[in-house]
Amino acid sequence: MANENHGSPREETTLMIHSPGTSSQSQPTSPKPVRLVQDLPDELVQAGWEKCWSKRENRPYYFNRFTNQSLWEMPVLGQHDVISDPLGLNAAPAPTEGAVVESPIDSKQRKRKLSEEVPPSGNSLKKPRVDNVPGTPSGQAIPSSPVTPIFKNWGLSPEDKQQAALLRPTEVYWDLDIQTNAVIKQRGPLDVLPPHPEVDLLRSQLILKLRQHYRELCQQREGIEPPRESFNRWMLERKVTDKGTDPLLPSNCQPVVSPSMFREIMNDIPIRLSRIKYREEAKKLLFRYAEAAKRLIESRSASPDSRKVVKWNVEDTFSWLRRDHLATKEDYMDRLEHLRKQCGPHMNAVAKDSVEGICSKIYHISCEYVKRIREKHLALLKENNIPEEVETPEIQDRLVYCYPVRLSIPSPPMPRVEIHLENNTACVRYNGEMVKVSRNYLSKLWYLYRYSCIDDSGFEKFLPRVWCLLRRYQVMFGVALYEGTGLQGSLPVHVFETLHKLFGVSFECFASPLNCYFKQYCSAFSDTDGYFGSRGPCLDFYPVSGSFEANPPFCEELMDAMVTHFETLLENSKEPLSFIVFIPEWRDPPTPALIRMEQSKFMRQQLVLPAFDHEYRSGSQHICKKEEMYYKAVHNTAILFLQNDPGFTKWQPTPERLQELTTTYKHSGRTHGASGSTTPSSSGTTDKEKDKDREATQEESSSREVAPV
Repeated sequence: MANENHGSPREETTLMIHSPGTSSQSQPTSPKPVRLVQDLPDELVQAGWEKCWSKRENRPYYFNRFTNQSLWEMPVLGQHDVISDPLGLNAAPAPTEGAVVESPIDSKQRKRKLSEEVPPSGNSLKKPRVDNVPGTPSGQAIPSSPVTPIFKNWGLSPEDKQQAALLRPTEVYWDLDIQTNAVIKQRGPLDVLPPHPEVDLLRSQLILKLRQHYRELCQQREGIEPPRESFNRWMLERKVTDKGTDPLLPSNCQPVVSPSMFREIMNDIPIRLSRIKYREEAKKLLFRYAEAAKRLIESRSASPDSRKVVKWNVEDTFSWLRRDHLATKEDYMDRLEHLRKQCGPHMNAVAKDSVEGICSKIYHISCEYVKRIREKHLALLKENNIPEEVETPEIQDRLVYCYPVRLSIPSPPMPRVEIHLENNTACVRYNGEMVKVSRNYLSKLWYLYRYSCIDDSGFEKFLPRVWCLLRRYQVMFGVALYEGTGLQGSLPVHVFETLHKLFGVSFECFASPLNCYFKQYCSAFSDTDGYFGSRGPCLDFYPVSGSFEANPPFCEELMDAMVTHFETLLENSKEPLSFIVFIPEWRDPPTPALIRMEQSKFMRQQLVLPAFDHEYRSGSQHICKKEEMYYKAVHNTAILFLQNDPGFTKWQPTPERLQELTTTYKHSGRTHGASGSTTPSSSGTTDKEKDKDREATQEESSSREVAPV
């Protein structure tokens, strides 16, 4: 297995993060103690020990960041802490006379040797020759997740400094120790501009303005509010075909009119049809629809035949509403469906040009914003004498285990970014703009950064890059409450554990540094996410071998492009390759991606999970409350196994394995508990909780709801 720690060796990594700013204009800082190369064993490093140099005594000493204890001799693991255990009650017993004492270093080497002698598990098929990842010493050990990450006090207030020492994960929803089995051809660094807080601040401001333009156009031209989540899905759909330079905003797409945005606006004309529960709601909805249809056809230039058909059906509906007082909810809904079928084509023909104008206007504004952002970015690089283009090194044609994406252009100096803690939330602030993340997930980002980043051994750029990352995802999915959480939802932890155990899954095709379970994953942004372990966008990732989980955002164009990509990879690879795909089972109308996978020659098995009987982890899991971590799915979920012949032989979805996977889904993540957390006593959800789930997830459901249910 190739080594995946592509940063500095663990022995050379300083676990204390220094000043938050690296700009030459930053304020002077106090002198720092001289830290030697950390040759301490992992156990002592995790316990807070580090090796420093005493200028006064001219010799090394050992300092504990947790207890502020100093020793001239190397501390012994198990030696009692004079502060937390002054009587030595928890100290390790002294060795008996004549006994051989094994040093921590010898113990570490012995354990490493034993682990190397363990035969590999799994199928004994012949594996392709895989070289070590470029830029990683072959003898370097892969660090496991430490128990306690320690952060330097980045300008924290005195009352926060004590809390900073406690910044460690108390509930873990990931497993960063699982190594990858994904094999790729070696690839060079990407010619992408590196992220910078000043640029991402400008981008976020322009995207918020673009969202406001979209809202105003929908209100002024069509008299409706923008369809829920439609702007988010527009960005996802545009990036499938976009060849522009910006990582988020589209600027080079064909066709100009987005099929996704056009379809969703048309579905809400003349009014949005929401879910209804009661008879009176159905009656009001039918009346509102008839009124809106009459108003639309009278205010637009429609043909005489269209006006005649719409007006006649509307008057007939009003007459029926006045006459029939004993109608049921189902009667009202049937009448509404009949009115939509009769009037819908005529209203669509009237509104078509106007809706296309909205889509075209938003796209062209986006193109102008991309130009402004790039000009700002290039000017920033020029100020720091960083060239726009860098000569890329020659890449060898060989197979390697997948590794995070690298950027060819050096990162400019970063400005000062501040952080302060509020209970369990870390607030990261730049230039007055604040983003929030839970302390657990900030710790997770620190682990991922430490594993993956190779250009910041002192962790001086960690906070600015965290700010860029959080701000990027915030503006991508909107700033409203619960907005975008459905598009970022992920599988429950216990499902990932089962997928890894049964099918060797070690890689996520659609994730982010915030919601990933493994430390190897694909995500939307190469520039911000690569420092935290991302392998880049899924559609730009070309594995030769491996077992993958794919849970894409529920955007039809993106899912369709995913199927095309997976089938190409399976067709071209002769090594074991497997994709386990999770998508909604939309049948009315059926989504093209689902139909194509069901008819694919690589489809081996398929499962269907009923709506409201399984869960997803919230897309806002990095900031939400614990009780909001999971939500019920409002639609059936289809699980499809796409595998080539070697992949089917190695990770065959047998009936026994499928049954175990189905059984795993019956356990609720709310009661399953995360690592390090306590398990609630309740083993299920009440009817009241289920109703709450139904109401909450309506905000996250797809815009495919063209008719009320």
